[in-house]
Amino acid sequence: MQIVGDQESVSEPHDIVAQADNAAEKLASAKEAIGRIIFGQPEVVEHALVTILAGGHGLLVGVPGLAKTRLVETLATTLGFQSKRIQFTPDLMPADILGSEVLEEAETGRRSFRFIKGPIFCQLLMADEINRASPRTQSALLQAMQEKHVTVAGARHDLPSPFHVLATQNPLEHEGTYPLPEAQLDRFLMQINIGYPDLETERQVLLATTGASEAKIETVMSPSELQQIQHLVRVMPIGEQVVDAILMLVRSARPDSGAADTIQKQVAWGPGPRASQALMLTIRARALLQGRLAPSTDDVVALAPAVLRHRMALNFAARAEGVTLEDVIGRLCEKIS
Repeated sequence: MQIVGDQESVSEPHDIVAQADNAAEKLASAKEAIGRIIFGQPEVVEHALVTILAGGHGLLVGVPGLAKTRLVETLATTLGFQSKRIQFTPDLMPADILGSEVLEEAETGRRSFRFIKGPIFCQLLMADEINRASPRTQSALLQAMQEKHVTVAGARHDLPSPFHVLATQNPLEHEGTYPLPEAQLDRFLMQINIGYPDLETERQVLLATTGASEAKIETVMSPSELQQIQHLVRVMPIGEQVVDAILMLVRSARPDSGAADTIQKQVAWGPGPRASQALMLTIRARALLQGRLAPSTDDVVALAPAVLRHRMALNFAARAEGVTLEDVIGRLCEKIS
């Protein structure tokens, strides 16, 4: 096994084991607390936690009424985040998100500009229905997500740390929407698809949410504790075999001259190096979340759809034949499992 990352910041092996054990206990408590509020969506909860543990941003895709907002609120409270929510609309402007300068006049008559921070200045931002805002507003948000600061009137304003965005998107409605360009989708670490609950889960939701009282969300850790876990994720050991599996998976999804015939015929464009980086971080986070000290190729297979589905696209011929990205990614994963 080898340690991938900044070698100077890597702790001794026994320190990493002790830190991982403590982190696993904290994360188990967090998952249990979230599970008391969000029913029957263990994979969605896991993927959302993995996104945050890996230090990234997530895109939640699902029809209305599947508890996307509830999930973000629960995550924010459980992890001790200061959170805010923005409802995206076509008339939303960048200043409504980033903030703006206002002219103030003192009692002496002296005038000066003062920066008023926008809702992006929080630790967990929910961007609700992000595809309803104009491309200009989307770009302002996504640039801030990438650079972790905003620039207004030539002055730089750093965002809080940690800073994460969980955006939601309705896959059904397209009227009055501005779909995110592929280059901007790549800024999201994972795309988390949320489906309908099964019968027993929906029964549980029905009984738990229509009574006289509902379960209260508990706080189980602080942002500083989360940041320690995020650092631990980056120094976890990872084997050469797993690194090779990541590279093989991502590179085999690109329709270049060395790709398989099916990829050449079905995929219009494939994932870039950022997909490899995303897999490297998320599989470590998943291993830690499950109480393991190192990831395996099983983690790569489990997270491949969420990491790759928004970083590649099928061509017209493949879509006409009913081929889906999940089908393509599934076939690619069979080669490394």
